[in-house]
Amino acid sequence: MSPLRIAEIFGPTIQGEGAVIGAPTVFVRAGGCDYRCSWCDSLHAVDSEYRHTWAAMTTREVWQQIERLSGGVPLCVSLSGGNPAIQDFGPLIALGTSKGYSFALETQGSVARDWFANLAPLILSPKPPSSGETVDWNRFDACLSAANGADVAMKIVIFDDTDYNWARDVAARYPNLPLYLQPGNHTPPPPDAEDATIDMDGIMARYTWLIDKTLSDGWFTPRILPQLHVLIWGNKRGV
Repeated sequence: MSPLRIAEIFGPTIQGEGAVIGAPTVFVRAGGCDYRCSWCDSLHAVDSEYRHTWAAMTTREVWQQIERLSGGVPLCVSLSGGNPAIQDFGPLIALGTSKGYSFALETQGSVARDWFANLAPLILSPKPPSSGETVDWNRFDACLSAANGADVAMKIVIFDDTDYNWARDVAARYPNLPLYLQPGNHTPPPPDAEDATIDMDGIMARYTWLIDKTLSDGWFTPRILPQLHVLIWGNKRGV
């Protein structure tokens, strides 16, 4: 079995976004991604330029880190990236769930895995036009099929009117998926920075714009959430 490429493991902290926002969580951030979003806020886990900082770890080694950080108390483990779906986290999920832990994963929906069915939840985050990427909806649908009854929700990052209108079209395409909208963080940290300044006024302006726009349009289906961790810690890594 190939080792897992891990950019960082940290926590417990709280989940900062999406369907399990606020939940105590240990994060396992995988290294590597098949996308290159223009506003990516985790390039240290995406760009191969930083792969020398990723650790090659066995499933058992990753699990030992999770148990150490959580003190052996079962909680939520969030698999993030990069795109964690490009690696085989199935054995880790099987091991952790057998010990009472739950696993959440966020992915853009470009790679389907049979172990998606063991997630709680699977967050599919198709990337809007501002990302510079184009969604392959056949692959996205394959991810939905792989979930096979698991809890699935959709999260879309919004930067502007084009993203907003695109998100409405996507919501109409998948009316049964719970939807979370999130204002984009337009001041991503440098990949090698331990901390970075943040334009909080700008982020909050985008957040209030998104709230006002959805409500004035009578679009009451999505939940509109900030990146809670950004509001608390800014763009600092490892929280």
